[in-house]
Amino acid sequence: MSGQGAYASPPCMAAEVDPTYFDPIGTDAQQARDVARWRRAERARLAGLREGLGQTGRAQVSNSICGHLETVLGARGTLRETVVAGYWPIRGEPDLRPILSDLHAAGACVALPVVETPAAPLVFRRWMPGMRMLRGHWNIPVPPPEAEVLTPDIALAPCLGWDEGCYRLGWGGGYYDRTLAALSPRPVTIGVALAAARLTTIYPQPHDIPLDLIVTETGVSGERKDPS
Repeated sequence: MSGQGAYASPPCMAAEVDPTYFDPIGTDAQQARDVARWRRAERARLAGLREGLGQTGRAQVSNSICGHLETVLGARGTLRETVVAGYWPIRGEPDLRPILSDLHAAGACVALPVVETPAAPLVFRRWMPGMRMLRGHWNIPVPPPEAEVLTPDIALAPCLGWDEGCYRLGWGGGYYDRTLAALSPRPVTIGVALAAARLTTIYPQPHDIPLDLIVTETGVSGERKDPS
């Protein structure tokens, strides 16, 4: 499907927002509610889109994304001792575990995100293939408490949706935005998404932080023009 009819109706006030600019001070309560309503509808639509791929389709997407990530990360030179934060896939997210295992074998330090405190920045614990895992927040497998806490140099973030400004639409918990705001120096951030999950805009709000680039099954599909 294409065109506005394939998407949730835009929020009544946010429809007038320039996708590349917003005034944090000027964002009022009504607009924030409209954006939140629109995002809930989009999350449901995009989750259904991903579910509709089926197990075989999702595996093909994951394999393609891993291949493109290998190219993107390989262009940065040696990653030995570089801390690369990935994620454990849930709800049909692209499965990056094969490339995370390859990165570990190549000498990179691989970490996975852990929710230690609700509504707080994520903590990244070192992960190695075959290590003992525990059930964490939302029953997501996480490294055990004794695993080393690392600060990522590169962060791979799953995106339910994404837009032309490299803004990410996740599940709505705000964990990645809080984490990126707290990290200094900021890591290189790479969103991982379906190409079909591209939106014209997510109607960014003051708390939203853009990623540096987006990688989909078709390659590098989005890149922020002014990464800092």
